[in-house]
Amino acid sequence: MDLFELSSSDDQGLPAVSQNAPLAVRMRPQSLDEIAGQEHLLRPGSPLARLITAADSNESIAGPASVILYGPPGTGKTTLAYLIARAGNRRFVELSAVTAGVKDVRAVIADARRRLATGGDETVLFIDEVHRFSKTQQDALLPSVENRWVVLVAATTENPSFAVNAPLLSRSLLVTLQSLEDEHISALVKRALRDERGLGDRIDIDDDALEQLVRFAGGDARKALTILEAATAVADDLFVAVQRDASVSGGGKAKKGTAKKKRASRPVVNLAALEQAIDVAAVRYDRDGDQHYDVISAFIKSMRGSDVDASLHYLARMIEAGEDPRFIARRIVIAAAEDVGMADPSALQTAVAASQAVAFIGMPEARIVLAEAVVHLATAPKSNAAYLGIDAAIADVRAGRIGVVPAHLRDAHYAGAKKLGHGQGYQYAHDAPNAVAAQQYLPDVLAGSTYYQPSDRGYERQVSERLAKIRQILSGE
Repeated sequence: MDLFELSSSDDQGLPAVSQNAPLAVRMRPQSLDEIAGQEHLLRPGSPLARLITAADSNESIAGPASVILYGPPGTGKTTLAYLIARAGNRRFVELSAVTAGVKDVRAVIADARRRLATGGDETVLFIDEVHRFSKTQQDALLPSVENRWVVLVAATTENPSFAVNAPLLSRSLLVTLQSLEDEHISALVKRALRDERGLGDRIDIDDDALEQLVRFAGGDARKALTILEAATAVADDLFVAVQRDASVSGGGKAKKGTAKKKRASRPVVNLAALEQAIDVAAVRYDRDGDQHYDVISAFIKSMRGSDVDASLHYLARMIEAGEDPRFIARRIVIAAAEDVGMADPSALQTAVAASQAVAFIGMPEARIVLAEAVVHLATAPKSNAAYLGIDAAIADVRAGRIGVVPAHLRDAHYAGAKKLGHGQGYQYAHDAPNAVAAQQYLPDVLAGSTYYQPSDRGYERQVSERLAKIRQILSGE
């Protein structure tokens, strides 16, 4: 039997969902209220919310009537396409850019135009993975979008700025979906456990298993529900086995001084069921407990200590435990600034690029990006001079060692400033040899203070040599 009965559909052309469909399909949101996350897109009056609700309220749609949904897997792109179709009973047609060609696109558009000409419903054309369409295939969509023959909803996990033709992009509303947060995934799992469309309140999940499932999901709602469904099947089998064993052993009398074990009233998804279902060890790693802090501490210290192998080990532990890759990326950015610093300024560039790439592509591919950044940081020369410098400067400020800005550095552009002596004696650096003018920049109370002490490692060795000459000129020596 087909789990997802694509061959049948309702009056709008939306796929019918059988009772045997995957849990993720059965639990697909039926309204905006059921969508988890994406609050930035669905607030009342937002362009996307208006596109979904305008037809039901007989309002005209201002601006683009076509949408490009960009975001990681499992964030609700297909769901939003369905909701747009349901609004105002629009006709829904789905094409996959993997299998469809220009001929298929033109056939849908021709049918949509006939429907409009005869007073029929609008057509929502949903194209999944639109980035796989060639330029010619994307160009074939332009007239229909321009003339509103269809409401195009295109979904992509690739950056539309590179994956979608500029003319098509300019005619569409670009909607960026974000990975779901842990609380969103947890709420979706709990709803699936209780909702009649899902598991109908016949099974439970313990706290440890729920926490681990959320980590495994990595912000992907579809993945979370797929894992839950697999773990539920294992929990059912384990429950039946336990009940059978209890029935067999329960035939005899309990030994004196012992009590019979209380039977569970229904199946429970626990860590054992979860591990067995997805064949991945549930790494004991409590993000709110000691292990979280121990592992991230060891990770940072291994990069700082230039042990690339240990750094990759702790990275792997966090990845396998389902740690949020965005959290890992943030720690790498901090380490690049704090521990590598000016010894290799490109390390910060790598770390920031990795952070952006992680948000862009998501897991599992993001592990490669994170590993590249970790290798760069662990093998780079190290310096915390900039870090120590700003902390020393802040310490002086907090201690009240501030003083007044020297008169020659003060703003002299407003009326009356010159009468106060502002700007008098200021030397324009570019007019001086080497573009370094011999004048005082710090307040008098701090004159001669040095906060930044570069190391002799990596690029900072060059900085150190140049800085020594600069400070000599500034002091007038």
